[in-house]
Order: sequence, then C-alpha cells, then structure tokens
Amino acid sequence: MNSANLSRSETAARSAAVTVRAYSVELDLTGAPDQTREGFDTVTTVEFDATVEQTWLDFIGPAVESVTVNGAQVPVVYDGARILVGGLAASNVVVVRGTGAYSRSGEGLHRFLDPVDGQTYLYTQYEPADARRVFACFEQPDMKAPFTFAVSAPAGWEVVSNRPFAAIQNNGVAQNVVFSPTLPISTYITAIAAGPYHRVESSWTRGELTIPLGIYCRASLARYLDADTIFEVTKQGLDFFAEHFDYPYPWGKYDQVFVPEYNLGAMENPGLVTFTEAYVFRGAVTAAQYEGRANTILHEMAHMWFGDLVTMVWWDDLWLKESFADYMGALASSEATEWTDAWVAFANRRKAWAYLQDQLPTTHPIVADITDLEAAKLNFDGITYAKGASVLKQLVAYVGRDEFFTGVRRYFRTHAFGNTTLDDLLTELSADSGRDLAGWARAWLQTTGMSTLTLEDGAIVQTDPRPHRLAIGLYDFDTAGDLVLRERAELDITDERTPVELAPAPLRLLNDGDLTYAKVRLDPDSLATVERSLNRVTDPLARGLIWSALWNATRDGDLAAERYLSMARDFAPTESNMALLTAVLANASFAIAHYLPEQARDRWRGEWLESCWATLHSSAPGSGAQLAWARATAAAATVDSRRADDIRAILLDKAPEGLALDPDLRWALWTALAATGAAKADDLDAELERDDTASGRTAHRRALAARPNAEVKAAAWDCALGDTTLTNDHLDATIDGFRAGGHRALIARYDDEYFAALRTVWDTRSIEIARRIVVGLFPAADALDGVDRWLAVNADAPSALRRLIIEQRDHLARDLRVRDLN
Repeated sequence: MNSANLSRSETAARSAAVTVRAYSVELDLTGAPDQTREGFDTVTTVEFDATVEQTWLDFIGPAVESVTVNGAQVPVVYDGARILVGGLAASNVVVVRGTGAYSRSGEGLHRFLDPVDGQTYLYTQYEPADARRVFACFEQPDMKAPFTFAVSAPAGWEVVSNRPFAAIQNNGVAQNVVFSPTLPISTYITAIAAGPYHRVESSWTRGELTIPLGIYCRASLARYLDADTIFEVTKQGLDFFAEHFDYPYPWGKYDQVFVPEYNLGAMENPGLVTFTEAYVFRGAVTAAQYEGRANTILHEMAHMWFGDLVTMVWWDDLWLKESFADYMGALASSEATEWTDAWVAFANRRKAWAYLQDQLPTTHPIVADITDLEAAKLNFDGITYAKGASVLKQLVAYVGRDEFFTGVRRYFRTHAFGNTTLDDLLTELSADSGRDLAGWARAWLQTTGMSTLTLEDGAIVQTDPRPHRLAIGLYDFDTAGDLVLRERAELDITDERTPVELAPAPLRLLNDGDLTYAKVRLDPDSLATVERSLNRVTDPLARGLIWSALWNATRDGDLAAERYLSMARDFAPTESNMALLTAVLANASFAIAHYLPEQARDRWRGEWLESCWATLHSSAPGSGAQLAWARATAAAATVDSRRADDIRAILLDKAPEGLALDPDLRWALWTALAATGAAKADDLDAELERDDTASGRTAHRRALAARPNAEVKAAAWDCALGDTTLTNDHLDATIDGFRAGGHRALIARYDDEYFAALRTVWDTRSIEIARRIVVGLFPAADALDGVDRWLAVNADAPSALRRLIIEQRDHLARDLRVRDLN
C-alpha cells in the first residue's frame, strides 16, 4: 500500500497516541490569478499532545521546505505523502512550511479560470482525505480540533471559510483575512473559497439566535442566481431542524457557495457549504430539478448535526452521517417546503440507486468494513446513502417517530463535537423505544442484499428473509374510472412465507407507502391492471412504487423489456410528477441501449424517438413536461438520425411554442446531431461563439468528440488517457463524447488498450480522475472474455481498482443476460 493510502489500523494507533489541541493554517493565494504559477505557500502550526516519540503528519504537495518541532528546526523527512515528526515531548508545537498545488481535478484547492471574464476562482473540497493537499494535518476524522485560518488573497476578492473573519488587512493590492477559530471539527470539513464571487446576504432568526446567511456564485452567473428561492428553502430547513433536533445551530453563520467543476452535488463544510454550480440554473428547469436542489440543500444542512457536530470515528460508519442526511433531506423537504411529494422521488429514484448497488458482487453492509482511504473513497455509494436512508425510514416506523427523535436529541447532547460508532447511536435510540435494536441492526445494517416480495397463493413470499414493517394497498376503480386506495393493511413479516387474507382487488400493491426496503413484484392480475390503467393511479407515491417495480423486474429479466417500453410509451406522456417522468424517460433510453437484442434495439430506437418527438409537440407550451420531452428527444436523437433536419430547424429558431432553447438544451440537440454525423465542427464552433462560457466550452468538447469518425474517436481516446491537464469536467466531456451515439464498431478497437492501461492509470492519476477513466471507458463488449482475462491476471491489483472493474463486469454481465432473455 502506498503511503498516501492511510489504513484504519495505523490511524487508530495514531489517534490513541496523539491528541490534537489546535491548528493555525496560513495560505498565500495572492499568486492564484497567474495561471503559470502552479503552487501556493502553506504554513501549518499544529499543537498536540503525544505519548510517543514520533508520529507523522499528512501532506501531499510539491515540496516541504521546513519542519520545526518545539522551536527547533529538524531535517525534513517527507515521502510525498507523510512528514515524519520525531523528538516529541508530552506537549508539542510543530510548524510545517510547504508548497501546495492548485488542483484541476476538484480535489484539494481547485482553481478555475472563467472564460467569460478571465477571473480566477478557488474553492476547497477534501472529503475523505484531501485537506492534506492544502495544509499539513492529521488526516483522519477522529482527530478533531479548532482551526484558525489566515488567507492572503488579491484585494477585491471574497474570501470565506467555516467561520466569520476576525480581522482583515488590505493594502489595495492584497488582503490578509484572519478567521475566527472554529469549534472542534475534523480536517475533511474545513473549507476555503476565494475569488471575485457574487454575494447575496440574508439572515435567519429563531428566538434569541440569529444566523447570518450568504449565497455565493461566480460573477458571470449572478444573473441566473435565484437567491430568494434558495434562502427560502434554507430558512425552512433551519426552522425544521431547530424544532426536531432541539440543539441550536452551532456554527455561527451559514454560507452556501456554488462552485465550478465540482465533483459532487454538495459538501457539508460547517458554515460554508459548497454546491455544484449546476444548481444555478441557466435556463428553464423542471419541478423535479427544483425539488432535487431543495433536497440537496436540506441534506447538507442535516449534516451540520449529523456528521459535523457528531462525527464517525472512521469511514466504516460513514453511514452515520450520510444515511441520516439522506433521510432527513427527504423528510424536511416533504414537511417543511413546497415539495410535499419528496418521498415519491426518494422511493422511485433514490432507492433505485440503492437497489442497483446492492445487487453488485461488491455490495457491502450499511456498516461497512473500510480498511483504508481508497476503500473509503468508493463507499460514497447507493448503500451508504440511499439504502441507509431507506432502512432509517423503516426504523422510524419500527420504533415510533417520537421515540426516534428523542433518541436523536440525546445523541447530539451526549456526543457533541465528538466521534461515535454504531453502538453509540443504538444506545440512544433504544432507550425510549423498548425495541431490540441490536437484532434490528444485525438484520439491516450488518447484512447485504435485499428481499424480493411477491404475493403468491394467499401469502407474502420474500427471498432473503428479514424483518419488515410494510403495508399492502388494495386499489380499485372509482366512479370516475381512477384507481384509488380502497383498503390498506400494515403488518410485520419475518419469515420466508407469511399467510395474509386479502380481498380481491384490481391492483394489490406490496409495500404501499414505501415503508420498507425491498424489491416488489406485481402479481399477474395487478400487472395486467397496470398495463391497461397505470395512468389511472392517482396517488403519485403509488405510481412511483409501480414504476419502480416494473423497472426492477425489467432489470432482472422477469419483465420483457419491450413490455416496459410499451408502458413507458403509453403512460409517460400523461405522467404528471416530474421526478417520475424524468426517471421513466431515462430508464426507457437505458433499456433500449442495454437490454434489447440488435434487431429490436434498432426498431425501438426509431419508435422511441418518434414517441418523444410527438409528445414534445403535444405537451403544454412552456411546461416542465415539454422541457423533459425535449431533453428526451435530444437523447433519443443521438442514436437515430431520422429527425436530424427537424432538430436543426429547431436550433434555427423554429422551436415548438413555449420551448425555451436555453444553452444546455441547445448543446444537447447539437450533440445529437454531431453523434449521428448531421453536424460538423463548423456548426459546433458557431454554437460555441454563441455560448463561450465554461459550460459551453465543456459541451463543445463533448459534441466534437461525439462525431462518428475514426480519427475523432482516436483523438478523444488519446486525450482522455494522455492529457493530464484536462479538468475533471473536460475529462468527463471527452469520455461522454467518445461513447456517444452507440457507435460500438468505431471504438471496439480500444478494448485491449483499455485493459492494458488500467494499472498505469490507477498508479499515476488521482483516485477521482482514475475512477472517471476506469468507469467511463469500460468497454461495452458483446462478451466477458476481456474483463475476465484482466481480473485473472491482475489478482494483485489495488482492491479499489478491482472493485470498480468487478462492478463494471457485473453491469455488462447483466446487460448480456437480460438481452438474451429478451
């Protein structure tokens, strides 16, 4: 294991021997606007107690200039990831002077040059362990301490961190901003953002507590920033959590900054939450996008308590924060905002992520066995987030909502500013519920996989039996012809087969209300009803559960893909819930590409494009549905050229009435034309002149690489593998373009080269960039021979790399298996 990949055992030994008292970090970012300067000065002063004579500090940067231990300069012993620190006393002050590197990958201190106005923007992103790319530290979550940051930056820049500033010195050219010390926090949630950001301010008050609120984005995006809407959700969330957690917001201020080239949706840095600037909408968006943004805002806000105030000891218990935040984000959305149907999106889309992840051979318990940082990096997945949140939703039903929140409040008070494990949480939740949560934890948190529930011969049958609290809904037609809930029964099941007496009904829906985590199969009579009348189901959550059941059955090969596609074609045009519509459109496209044999695939590509085209034109002008179908049309047109002339006409200002041709939609349509050979480089260059922005340049790169030409594909391949100057977003765009259009014959020649390059890519690139290459370029072959050979020969490859390859193999194996069944 390389020295940058910290292990659980060695970090546990370090935290047992070292107690951190305080950090002071000085960063000189005055040279950041000079793009030729690759690094910045960083000075860390760390105070700590020790019971050992030597330890190490973590730092990844171009150089360490000096190390001082208790006032004495010592020789620098640095291997590129660890700084050896010896001659320790009981109490110590260590000063490390080094050079950090500006990032292009979104890891550490990321630097972005805005092509619109030539301005430079900086922000940090650390989780799980990239604070060491900016300052020397003990990079593990259980070594909390107060941090004082001092940042030198160009005058006129906004400079923000976790805490408000304490002092600013400004000479007109440069400024030095010293921030107030933080409360004790982990290294991975410290944060800095600096640049000529646009700022909007507000405040939130509850009782005697007033919290300043700030929203930041790039100046060139300021005209698109709907700050009032974001502030509204923020204040609704702060009200909700204040009431339910009964622990005052502890971090002093609440800033939210929307940043470019971001690897995540958001990050819960206390007092300075970072978001992808994709949430600053440049054009028309659907209700589902607004709902998704609100959910993300509330997810990150929940982390201020779950994760920031109380933090896991090690990444094994990552779920302690992510599962809770995922659950609380949906709960707060549904109860505190206008997005009262948030559980619909959760049931249909968020849980789909969990179901997919939990069926891979690399699935893991919610409480995972994370031996090192590389494993931790890959565990921000559907199990840790969505399955964990699903199980928590069931736990609330199991112990009772009042008892659950009573335990949560006690958990915060008992462990504030500390670190915890699963046992700590179960102790607090068990106190009032009277339930045996140890048994529940064994069944749900420490196992893998899921049950599949079916109704058979008067009984509920479950595979992989475990305890469930669930409901069965009996749906019948009312006088208007709608399918509505007639009767609902809740029960606990534990065995493989549980007898149940149910009255006849056209539709019998297991897990009605989505109380448990399980795949559900529709019985034959209910499936027949759905095929005729899915659009008559009035309850959106019930429809979401039905769509989910249909998709899971399609993925498993139990429902013919063409039956699913027929229902999508028939019922998606009348689906009123935008989250469900978005999911169905994506699933239909995926089913055509992955689950149909070649002849049926070619036929459905055309049929689906025609269905999308027709519904685009029949949708209400200016509606979210019209926009969703326009995007679906663009996706369908990347693999079928029959509407190429019509799409070009749309781009030449002959759009359907009410359709807003914003830059993102225009680029999606141009990419469709490029992928089918109906757009040339000159067309794409002209569109770039129209939208010469950061996102425009990224989209232009994607569209150019999408052209179905062997030389184009070769250039994209070489760029993705060989150009180490690509940003994270530009790498993704290059890979997306390379794969666009379904031109397998053009890119199959690179299969062997892909497998030959894997070890080098993993060894020489950051894990974030390597992951994008490994996953994005995995061959969509017609057989498993190539990947199986690599796995057999590379048994000694890093476990995180093997995990990615094993997962991609499983996706391909499922494609081939389901395709054969169809």
